[in-house]
Amino acid sequence: MSAYDTIIKGGRYFDGTGAASSIQNVAIKNGKIVKVSSQALDETGCNHIIDAQQKWVMPGFIDTHTHYDAELIVSPSLSESVRHGVTTVLVGSCSLSMICSEYEDASDIFTRVETVPREKVLPILKQHKTWSTPKQWVEFAQQHPLGPNVVSMLGHSDLRVGVMGLSRATDLNVTPTEMEMRKMESLLKESLDVGFLGLSTMCLKWDKIDGDREWSKSLPSTYAKWKEVSRLNNLVREYDRVHQGAPNAAAILQINQYMRECMGIFKKRLKTTLISRMDLKGSVYLSKITNLAARVTNFFNGDFRWQVLPTPFTVYADGIDVVFFEEFGAGELALDLKDKIARNELLKDETYRRDFRKFYGEKLSPRVWQRDFGDAIILECPDQSIVGKNFADVAESKQIHVVDLFLDLVVQYGTDLRWYTTVANHRKHVLKNMVKDKKSLITFSDAGAHIRNMAFYNLPLRMLKLVNESINESQSQQAKNSQAIMTMEQAVFRMTGDQAQWFNIDAGRIRVGDRADIVVLNPAKFDQNLEQVSWAEMENFGLQRLVNRNPGLIEQVFINGNLACEHDQITPELGKSMDFGTYIPAH
Repeated sequence: MSAYDTIIKGGRYFDGTGAASSIQNVAIKNGKIVKVSSQALDETGCNHIIDAQQKWVMPGFIDTHTHYDAELIVSPSLSESVRHGVTTVLVGSCSLSMICSEYEDASDIFTRVETVPREKVLPILKQHKTWSTPKQWVEFAQQHPLGPNVVSMLGHSDLRVGVMGLSRATDLNVTPTEMEMRKMESLLKESLDVGFLGLSTMCLKWDKIDGDREWSKSLPSTYAKWKEVSRLNNLVREYDRVHQGAPNAAAILQINQYMRECMGIFKKRLKTTLISRMDLKGSVYLSKITNLAARVTNFFNGDFRWQVLPTPFTVYADGIDVVFFEEFGAGELALDLKDKIARNELLKDETYRRDFRKFYGEKLSPRVWQRDFGDAIILECPDQSIVGKNFADVAESKQIHVVDLFLDLVVQYGTDLRWYTTVANHRKHVLKNMVKDKKSLITFSDAGAHIRNMAFYNLPLRMLKLVNESINESQSQQAKNSQAIMTMEQAVFRMTGDQAQWFNIDAGRIRVGDRADIVVLNPAKFDQNLEQVSWAEMENFGLQRLVNRNPGLIEQVFINGNLACEHDQITPELGKSMDFGTYIPAH
């Protein structure tokens, strides 16, 4: 018998701790790293030998912000993440786990927010959801042929609806009874006992409910008084787990509540991560405010981390269907209308248009969208003469107000009008400062959601490319006082061991004895555009979705010592065999 199942030889080895990299040979046996040596290994009987010269060998990446909750039920390979080197994913983000609530409730609080069609998700949950407690969900996950490893938060909206019902949980006049609070605490405690990473909440009121019963109400978590959130946080704090949240963008001072909860003054501090620190075009000061908030909180013995997306935040839209229109009244009014005829009548109304123009002209109020149609490019339209142009230029050529042009096009073409805009992280020097902050959590891919919108499945690769470019710039002869953001060892650590340590999970390292979740990367392929998007099938959903493709960059991905992806081809057994991912509890 061979001493080893797989040998990866001659690659630059990063162990995921931030320690110096070096040329090493790595041996795998029975799903574990059994040897790391600079000396040649005995290859006798080993049928799988990978020559990794000029390649980088590193731990599989950890994606700590996804919305794969429905997809992992019927397509557990989660191949769109695995092909980019992700070997561990976190579900249950943004208050939206699918644990405690009934199947229709779980669908309705998820599908509109994450823009995965209700007609696809609802039948999946109706057929497959047999669990209603965290322990039962873990039992399901442990018996399921997972592709990557899975960790989970318990979502507050899910928890609230599971205990109170959808109508009561979204009624401003209803406060949970003491019995209901105790039931929520009991379910949260159960989740922490079985290894959930903590509690995810949502205060942003843009995110709306789907379905016919409570259509267009904000998510249940937004109806909770802070006293309720704080009481649940006491359990999270006791277990040294994590609170993931999202402040209300229209009420910036609300962050004070999160800061007070996080600080370790007169009580144990609460690990807290919030969505999201960005360099917004529409609110350039916000990045500085968020940085100050984090520094103050951590100064007072907090453990606070903003989630930072290490790439420009580009949003794609079909017609008027884009979430940032929820931030002003006229946009919200249109999105609340399901009926296309009624919506078009509204969009044609002159009073409505005056309101829309008024909101569009307000540049000083807090906002995510920069409210500049001149910074929005038309991608697709039946009128080919305007494709590739921005709305402002088209409006000028027609001598009409840009808002009237946009609304006219939406009325005429509906979702056949497709466009995009970059709303944040457009200034590379600011982005570099955000990612090099050691208290940033490099995450927020939203993988599995927004199937026609955001596509950040390769988020870890974008981070490594950003750092790699800065290293090359600092080493070039033309560089003048140019400094690298960080070392490549530190960059790998930020996408692997750093996140594993903070969330207290067994992942993110490849030392002797560790589970063999490994990525072999070809750094020569960083020369391609990682922001490029393309369409691909969403397995078992009968849909095409926006994804990333980076040929040749990731050469091999191993999960639990088994080859999951090689040369951009997913192993057929991934998502069908129990040999790959597993449920990982926090410890």
